[in-house]
Amino acid sequence: MEDLKIIQKTYDMIEYGYSAIAQFPKSEKYALGNDMKRCMHQILEYEIVGHKKYYKKTTLRDLDVEVTKLRAYTRLAKDLGFLPFKKYEVWSRFNVEIGKMVGGWIKSAKQ
Repeated sequence: MEDLKIIQKTYDMIEYGYSAIAQFPKSEKYALGNDMKRCMHQILEYEIVGHKKYYKKTTLRDLDVEVTKLRAYTRLAKDLGFLPFKKYEVWSRFNVEIGKMVGGWIKSAKQ
């Protein structure tokens, strides 16, 4: 897509997330699963907007909030038994990597 690695990493996470959410129970696929999908899409949108904007501070802060929300939703899905531990591990790795990239982006934007 773009030359930003974070956008590609997020795209990969969304692909993985969709396959994981597809295995949720039907009742949660459209509740918690929908919230998680919306969060992932919002992360991708903020990354694209942040890449295109000259003033990025508020966009990056919003991006950081969305990443934190997705981490919480992912952990909740695991704790409620909708997400097997192995899938949780993989998804968490994506979340941590993206979170670190966002943190670095915020630091570089402050300078």
